Amino acid sequence: MSTEDRIARIWGDRTPYARGGTWPQRVDQHLASGTVEADIDGWVRTASTLHSNGDAFDVAVREGRIVGVRGRAEDRVNHGRLGPKDLFGWQATHSPDRLTRPLVRRDGELVACSWDEAMDAVVQRSQQLLEEQGPSAIGFYTTGQLFLEEYYTLALVAHGGIRTNHVDGNTRLCTATAAEALKESFGSDGQPGSYTDVDHADVIALFGHNVAETQTVLWMRMLDRLDGDDPPAIICVDPRRTPVAERATVHLAPRPGTNVALMNGLLHEIIANGHVDQAWVQSHTVGYDDLEELVARYTPELVGTICDVPADDLRLAARLLGEAEALLSTVLQGFYQSHQATAAAVQVNNLHLLRGMIGRPGCGILQMNGQPTAENTRECGADGDMAGFRNWSNQAHVDDLAKVRNLDPKKIPHATPPTHAMQIMRYVEDGSIRLLWVSGTNPAVSMPELARMRSILSQDRLFLVVQDIFLTETAQLADVVLPAAASNEKTGTLTNVDRTVHLSEKAVEPPGESLPDLDIFVEFSRRMGLQDKDGEPLVKWTTPEEAFDAWRECSRGRPCDYSALSYEKLRGPSGVQWPCTDAAPEGTERLYEGGVFWAAPDECETYGRDLETGAPLEEGEYRALNPFGRAVIKAADYRPAHELPDEDHPLQLITGRTVYHFHTRTRTARAPELQAAAPEVWVEVSAHDARTHSLKEGDVAEVRTRRGEVHARVRVSGIRPGVVFLPFHYGYWDTDTGWRPAEHGRAANELTPTVWDPASKQPIFKTAACAIRKVADGDGTPAPAPDTTASARVSVDLTEGASR
Repeated sequence: MSTEDRIARIWGDRTPYARGGTWPQRVDQHLASGTVEADIDGWVRTASTLHSNGDAFDVAVREGRIVGVRGRAEDRVNHGRLGPKDLFGWQATHSPDRLTRPLVRRDGELVACSWDEAMDAVVQRSQQLLEEQGPSAIGFYTTGQLFLEEYYTLALVAHGGIRTNHVDGNTRLCTATAAEALKESFGSDGQPGSYTDVDHADVIALFGHNVAETQTVLWMRMLDRLDGDDPPAIICVDPRRTPVAERATVHLAPRPGTNVALMNGLLHEIIANGHVDQAWVQSHTVGYDDLEELVARYTPELVGTICDVPADDLRLAARLLGEAEALLSTVLQGFYQSHQATAAAVQVNNLHLLRGMIGRPGCGILQMNGQPTAENTRECGADGDMAGFRNWSNQAHVDDLAKVRNLDPKKIPHATPPTHAMQIMRYVEDGSIRLLWVSGTNPAVSMPELARMRSILSQDRLFLVVQDIFLTETAQLADVVLPAAASNEKTGTLTNVDRTVHLSEKAVEPPGESLPDLDIFVEFSRRMGLQDKDGEPLVKWTTPEEAFDAWRECSRGRPCDYSALSYEKLRGPSGVQWPCTDAAPEGTERLYEGGVFWAAPDECETYGRDLETGAPLEEGEYRALNPFGRAVIKAADYRPAHELPDEDHPLQLITGRTVYHFHTRTRTARAPELQAAAPEVWVEVSAHDARTHSLKEGDVAEVRTRRGEVHARVRVSGIRPGVVFLPFHYGYWDTDTGWRPAEHGRAANELTPTVWDPASKQPIFKTAACAIRKVADGDGTPAPAPDTTASARVSVDLTEGASR
């Protein structure tokens, strides 16, 4: 198959296999036009950094430039397969508009400068604020796309050196709920399942997870099972008719914001029909009685009314789940970014706990990640968690981390909970955070309520540092811009959602004066004079391998144990799953075998939260609830969403991804094939809503919420009536037109509200009330102007409310 076909035929050719078999190899490759293998100087190992699947591949290098990619056949994750972003996304590395020199703001303009000048500006401002206000004046907001070694260094600098509690990553926007749900149920973060569970499952349930577009190679694995002998049943929960829904045995399309009601209905049926493994539940869990009592009233008829799904479809899905011999469940943004996010994701865990389906082949839970190194952000503490899945509220854990880092425990901030990203932005807004360092992310497009976000980030009193490979919308607002190396221009490790660790080795030199993120963090620490308790440099490494070795010791004895891993081992044919210890030197395929969890009061990462209010449990409460470290079954009642449709905003807006782009298109828009496949924003509506609002395919429509408007071309699809979908990738830059002013609304997050889940603190992107109207025909002919009397009144009311 030609690589051109891989844009249209996203998942490539099928290689069917049966349950219990081995997924066949299929090596995908793409070389730059005019390049043949004889021209290649060498192949260098890497793994995906444009999605979270962790596909392993090699990059082809010729005369100091990347000229292609080839899947690694022996790797356990992808068996040689690559998705469209793997095949084409590497081209952004050599884009001519890469940042190559530091920039500082002078007289309102960003101008090139030396590294000394840029770092002096950052260090001087940091020292000034520490003197005036203390650590609370400084915040760090990072990404899910750096390497483990860089996160670990950043977390050490921020927590152990600056001593600020204001540290988080943009993983807060996509997988904070995954982490919180795992902590709530099992006492610790860490995915229980493995991709190999696809090979053994007879039922695969995907809850709010459009795997066909977000993890294309994992979907290839599922497709090959579906086309083989003894295919699994597929349950799809998604308001859109996605490619997953097309292949599903049963497709449940609930109203946005009703996931908890849906899950309670499924659990009701599991219990009512005798599908609970009572002996396993009694031996390995606590909390079952509360769940049984709560879900008793969530009959299929009640849930059908709340969610607007047929009661018989709910019964069918519950029967498949209840009769499964080996159940694999995956969860992603359809749950994580929706109302009652953590509560809904926890109910998926409850499903497996009731059935005793965990820690065995085919019996897995994958609370999926959205970014390539989201797992590393969480492991290393760059999202505000304590490194190594330690417990901020357990003084013994704080003491242990202090010992690893050779710090006085009092120097590690732990008196209050870590500051999550949404609260960090509020502190910037009110002026208490006066220096914000943003690395590898673009909040001016990815955060909710963008008009507010631009206002926050452009304040004169804020000193904004942006570290990136391109001049993003966020970098345009910065006081200092630091040019970073891309992933193939440096060395480091990255861990995917099923805990597989890969080594990515430097393939080419970074352009101009750009530097690896690790080097930038290490240099900042050196210039700041950050020290351990003996007066030695706080950061004791300068190379990625030295940083990795330091992390290995930090992780030793913790759930995410890397202690028996090394760069040498990772240079083998395949990635390796943690925990990798002396007792398990080849890694660990599944967690919680035999129903043994990291949930004992002295071991757990958290004592848990109230799923409705987010209030943390005290140590004494947790010890009374779970003295023996069993899995915790937590029940949750359904509550209506914060923002419901009304007369002026009769529809519900959800946002999401397309297969051809990643996040804010910083790299994928610079890959010609990917950009050509999805060049502009669109709005997806049902045939019913298209008729109701006089829309047809290709028209230009305005989508409006209480916060703003976006113009987009119409696509008529099988999405459920009453729901509107916008991809969130599109900001205010394009390869063909350059920069566009923000008033040319096309960024979906102009419309989303500032509201977050009480437990995970993840923003809610999937329950905004909206209206839609036709702006122009497909040929550009303007539509008649609407009656604006009512909308003008609403606009004035909202403006006054917002100004307060």
